Amino acid sequence: MTAPSYWRERKYRYRLIAKYCRNCDKKYYPPRLVCLRCGNDKLEEVELPRKGTLITYTWVTQPPNEFAAYAPYAIGLIKLDDGTLIFAQLTDVDYEELREGLRVEAVFRKNV
Repeated sequence: MTAPSYWRERKYRYRLIAKYCRNCDKKYYPPRLVCLRCGNDKLEEVELPRKGTLITYTWVTQPPNEFAAYAPYAIGLIKLDDGTLIFAQLTDVDYEELREGLRVEAVFRKNV
């Protein structure tokens, strides 16, 4: 990643920022430049809720080479409190208690 693109995308790395189309009431996460429903290109930034409910999950045991050191790890589909669906790695959870319907909260970490 180039230095200019890193700084341009910095605010999206540690917050749940989506784009919102006021024209048709659709949110996009990750953010998009144009609404896929109506073609509107004047989307607004909105911060999404950090809490939600785990819809479903799976274990990654054969990850891409870049993530091999972290295996096995869980990833899940989460419905945020405003209804937005996101896909994320599940961390800081007792894996034996992992289940659909579990309440979760977004946590961001800086890679060093």
